[in-house]
Amino acid sequence: MRILVQRVTSAAVTVDGETVGRIAPHPQGLVALVGVANGDTGGDAEALAAKLWRLRILTGERSAADVGAPILVISQFTLYADTAKGRRPSWAAAAPGPVAEPLVEAFAAALRGLGATVATGRFGAHMRVELVNDGPVTLLLES
Repeated sequence: MRILVQRVTSAAVTVDGETVGRIAPHPQGLVALVGVANGDTGGDAEALAAKLWRLRILTGERSAADVGAPILVISQFTLYADTAKGRRPSWAAAAPGPVAEPLVEAFAAALRGLGATVATGRFGAHMRVELVNDGPVTLLLES
């Protein structure tokens, strides 16, 4: 499982012109783009949620847990693109939708269970993501 994390001051995701998830302007928040690979498990989702919740990447070396920062979770199978050969990426390492969707939901649920305020995108939809990256700070977490 891969989580591309961006520290933000605001973020929103829309599908067909409808806002489906949003972090309203907030002093500190996170966007988590979640990629699921073949072989990932619910344990991976829970471990990465706990790591993200306590990761000290906010102002003053604080974590989302310390300041109650909201988190926008968006599925992102393209994090598993293989671009080593040719000009067309391969998605072979990415888990298929029926496997990936419950794990993205488990990641969001694990964050909520830890006390996070979580908004989400819509799995499998063409989404437009707008965000204001703060820092900029962008990190890759992997299981």
